[in-house]
Amino acid sequence: MKKKVLIITYYWPPAGGPGVQRWLKFVKYLPEFNIDPIVYIPDNPNYPLLDESLSSEVSDEITILKYPIKEPYKLAGVFSKKSSKTISKGIISDHKKQSFIEKVMLYIRGNFFVPDARIAWVKPSVGYLSKYISEKNIKTIITTGPPHSLHLIGLRLKEELGVKWLADFRDPWTTIGYHKQLKLTKASKEKHITLEKQVLNTADQVIVTSFTTKKEFSKITSRPIEVITNGYDYEPAGELELDSKFSISHIGSLLSKRNPEVLWDVLSDLVNENNGFSKDFQLNFIGAISENVLGSIKNKGLSNYVNKVGYVSHKEAVVFQKKSQVLLLIEIDSEDTKCIIPGKLFEYMVSNRPIIAIGPKDSDVGKIIKETNTGSYFNYDAYESLKTTILACYKAFRNKNLQSFPIGLQKYSRKQLTQQLIEVIEK
Repeated sequence: MKKKVLIITYYWPPAGGPGVQRWLKFVKYLPEFNIDPIVYIPDNPNYPLLDESLSSEVSDEITILKYPIKEPYKLAGVFSKKSSKTISKGIISDHKKQSFIEKVMLYIRGNFFVPDARIAWVKPSVGYLSKYISEKNIKTIITTGPPHSLHLIGLRLKEELGVKWLADFRDPWTTIGYHKQLKLTKASKEKHITLEKQVLNTADQVIVTSFTTKKEFSKITSRPIEVITNGYDYEPAGELELDSKFSISHIGSLLSKRNPEVLWDVLSDLVNENNGFSKDFQLNFIGAISENVLGSIKNKGLSNYVNKVGYVSHKEAVVFQKKSQVLLLIEIDSEDTKCIIPGKLFEYMVSNRPIIAIGPKDSDVGKIIKETNTGSYFNYDAYESLKTTILACYKAFRNKNLQSFPIGLQKYSRKQLTQQLIEVIEK
């Protein structure tokens, strides 16, 4: 008989974006390891991105529980639809360019909804799930955040029922970069810290996606912490021809703070110095992109090289990855982002295209790229080395032999990572 495990998540198909991928894939493979996953999700969520194609990956045999949620972003949309939509996506304007409405909305979001805008779902979910868990004799529950308010559901169920509780952190909590932009009061900051400490010291097992986050959490709790990164799944895309242009493609959202001037400087200089590069080059953006980033690109004279595709389904994103000549990954240059390992990194790695990544020094992303031989990692001040690498990629493109030579990718497959999860569940 299969073991029942209750998984509490906010993001689920038809939600798009990176937040849905991790547990969609775990749930896909858990039944192969004698686990019967039961997924609890909101009945009427306000997802900032939608991808209907992901619904086909959910087996009809999976039990899905739904309960209504009050979404403050829907109410906020009455006052400013544009601001509420961009904030819910995580796109926050530079402080100097924020409108009065955006400033007010950020203050309200930061101080009236702690830890996040889904806090009102906690109490009714605990009531609904307490009864279900008792009736179905479920012994193990898993919460995944963000939104980190879902961990408070796990906390209450642990206190009330004594179930085994695994808290999965796809991102850190109090040290995540956007916290500094939420205009938090001293009391709100302290409340976040208190709740984080409570969750980390009550969960039976903590799961994180990066070694830096494990190191950070280890200072707060003595509870066991397991690193289970995100990963890749096998995505059939058929035989694809590579772009005829020397395409450098960024897949996913590009926020205001992810704006490496050094890259735009390098590309601008290469365009001006090399006629062949100027004719062949194309910069693809697949996903939401901040106006600040577009402004920087325009200032460097690169607007004519930009192909702004916008948001596409996950399946379409995979096609763009596999057709592109070079894949671009950018992270904010901050101490707080060393722990961030975007899920797209692993899909990049199996696309057989070289990666150019830019981010903070000593980041987990840099270590993984080096370990797997899937590309090159640069800091925000690495003009010469970045220029040399892009030029080398361009020359290989001209010689029709541009590719990557990855090693040791198997341990990042979704199925292999599910095996790792099983070992944690069975502890």
